Amino acid sequence: MQNETLKRLIKNGAIWAFIIIQLVFFEVAGRWWSLSDSAFMDLDNMLLLLKQSAPIGIIAIGMTVVMINGNIDLSVGATYALAGIVMLDSMNWPFMEAMGDAAIPLAWLFALFTGAILGLINGVIVWKTGVDAFIVTLGAMLGYRGLVFMYNGENPTYHLNWTMVDFAEADILGLQTPALVFIAVVLIVWLLMTRTVHGRNAYAIGDNREAAVNAGIRVGPHIVVNFVLIGFLAALSAVAFYSGSGSVNPNDGMLFELWAITAVVLGGTKLAGGRGSIIGTLGGVIAIQLLRKGLGHIGADTETVNLVIGTILIAVLFLDRQLNRKGAEELKV
Repeated sequence: MQNETLKRLIKNGAIWAFIIIQLVFFEVAGRWWSLSDSAFMDLDNMLLLLKQSAPIGIIAIGMTVVMINGNIDLSVGATYALAGIVMLDSMNWPFMEAMGDAAIPLAWLFALFTGAILGLINGVIVWKTGVDAFIVTLGAMLGYRGLVFMYNGENPTYHLNWTMVDFAEADILGLQTPALVFIAVVLIVWLLMTRTVHGRNAYAIGDNREAAVNAGIRVGPHIVVNFVLIGFLAALSAVAFYSGSGSVNPNDGMLFELWAITAVVLGGTKLAGGRGSIIGTLGGVIAIQLLRKGLGHIGADTETVNLVIGTILIAVLFLDRQLNRKGAEELKV
């Protein structure tokens, strides 16, 4: 019992200890190597970091739920781009133009509905066919990306509405809208996973699907709901970001699924399902953004950033395997 408690404390606290180490390292190293005169842990810098974390962070929260459930979704990057295109393009439709700024909430709804429908398609296919979610969403990733290019060719989709921009750049206590949306998503999904039957069922299904079925849990519909959730959150991420930028490129969102999965794994979620936490994923998202921002602060290039993050991810997976070696050996028997 004490060993299990110790393991849990190590897993839950490791990501935050890693974040503290990063903050100290980049603050100290930045005094010698940084090209900027500003301190790394400057308050404005940290608030900007949270805003920059939001697009992938919102998606990573949804990915956490799906992975705890024992599945994965590789189509979130394409869903993100397609939802953004629908939102901005809809503002150019004649009846939407006639509505003026009153069309903005409707454009947001179109985008969110697009994400939810794409997630629903993924979930129903996984449920009804029994095909592994990795394969289903890999195909969906290619298919949805194809829809992105079909929508407007290789040209960007744009519509700059200053009312929408003002909303996206609204500031509360130094936090802009994307960061506020990210924090709200973390809180709501954390409550969903820790205070509701749906959350408890997600862990049960991920840990042992057969036992969950025998316990009377409707596994198929439950999985569908979680895929709808991640599709919705991918679209919400697009709404929060593109409301301010006003332009979507067809290649936007590529590799978002890999960054999201990396954040989720760094946050302690088990790839096989049954274990993980929303707060841990929040830490994983912040840790990745700190690495990217911190290494850039001391002059590292993009290739070095990717190499460091990849190495750390492999180390985390190795440590996770060592902490769960007993369970892995039992599965082999």
